[in-house]
Amino acid sequence: MKRFQDKKWKEEMKITFDYNHMMSEFVGDEGIEWSQLEALEPTLKKASLAMIEKRKAGQMRWRELPYNQEEIVRDILDTASGIKDRFDNFVVLGIGGSALGPIAVQQALNHMFYNELPKEQRGGCPRLYVIDNVDPQRMKELFDIIDVEKTMFNVITKSGSTSETMAQFLIVTRLLKEKMGDSYRDHIIATTDQEKGSLIQIARDEGFKTYYIPEGVGGRFSELSPVGLLAAAVCGIDIEEMLAGAAYMDEIASQPDPYKNPAYMAATLQYLAMKAGKNISVMMPYVDSLKYMADWYAQLWAESLGKRYDLEGNEVFVGQTPVKALGVTDQHSQVQLYTEGPFDKVITFLGVKEYKCKVEIPKGFENHPAVSFLAGHTLNELIHAEQMATEYALLKAKRLNRTITLPEVNPFTIGQLLYFLEVETAFAGELMGIDAFDQPGVEEGKNATYALLGRPGYEEKKEELDSRPKKNSKYIL
Repeated sequence: MKRFQDKKWKEEMKITFDYNHMMSEFVGDEGIEWSQLEALEPTLKKASLAMIEKRKAGQMRWRELPYNQEEIVRDILDTASGIKDRFDNFVVLGIGGSALGPIAVQQALNHMFYNELPKEQRGGCPRLYVIDNVDPQRMKELFDIIDVEKTMFNVITKSGSTSETMAQFLIVTRLLKEKMGDSYRDHIIATTDQEKGSLIQIARDEGFKTYYIPEGVGGRFSELSPVGLLAAAVCGIDIEEMLAGAAYMDEIASQPDPYKNPAYMAATLQYLAMKAGKNISVMMPYVDSLKYMADWYAQLWAESLGKRYDLEGNEVFVGQTPVKALGVTDQHSQVQLYTEGPFDKVITFLGVKEYKCKVEIPKGFENHPAVSFLAGHTLNELIHAEQMATEYALLKAKRLNRTITLPEVNPFTIGQLLYFLEVETAFAGELMGIDAFDQPGVEEGKNATYALLGRPGYEEKKEELDSRPKKNSKYIL
């Protein structure tokens, strides 16, 4: 029996959500009154019913990912095993959700310096590189450190035509063809929509190994699909346990009563905070392994909730700006602003009860009490104390903050965390009356890029761009 099948172990690994410091009882007038929650109950009930109805109607298919991928997971595990045997490197070509999720999970669950370890210390797994930008230097210098003949490339794009990803793909295919001729096909895996877009057509024409991003699963909600599962499996992460963690959180986050549903309560408090002018959401992990979870969250929160129109077509211009921070690093760069700057933020701490290892602080320099007092403690104690001290400083300054705590960082708790934040985001969208699953603002930028580079069918957009106001040299110094 695997550990995630043990009910007692699962309960021990349940993540917790502490919102004490969101409430006026603790932070005074800046906080949320319990009566505000009670007054919102009709809206909460309506949003809860909408979540149920939309799921039944297939409008939130990302919620089924913990349950409907058994055959796909088996195939991914088989493919990952073959990649480990044949390749030294696994390179993800993608951007947005196609990249941020794999980066976050890799950082969370593998060695901090995974790529620098000898292969045997990586369990025989290949190095992982995620190329999520089109900076020419970055792309060029990737090929200074990898041998393409010993590299598997996973090109990921839901639309099948994302300019950045397809540009990377064209560069990689040219290099592979130059090195290996027709056998280049064995070095590419395509992850894309099953029917739509150019990539699926190319993949079928060329005979690439292919995985599908399920219909109705947007990029920022796709980490628990083949988008994230393949890279994780290739690097030795237990993807079955990660999905089991997501399923466990789904049981908790399907509770219609927001007072018993941590994801719903988290969204409700953020909604009330936004209504009170708290338009910045800071995510601050106090564990380096969760550093890039803040990057993944930033896309999830920003793209889902930053909207011009509500569901009725009214201009509302809503959203809460996500900011990434890292404890304790950013205690020395950002916390001054959080404690004494504008009252416009909610800070979310990500903490853990047990770190993966313990490091003792040795004795030394006894004649310097400001240093020697640390002796006999551990870095574990120090970072926990730093987190508690920052929470207290914010509390004293009457700044809203909340804490998500993982018992430990493992695939099960990471699956929970991903799913928790996705449900929180979706419920926040319901409360705000907006579509949390579209991204029209992103599409405008994509279309403008297509037009500037001469993609057929975008001639009208090119004319629009050409007619934009010319810049005034007066304002260029």
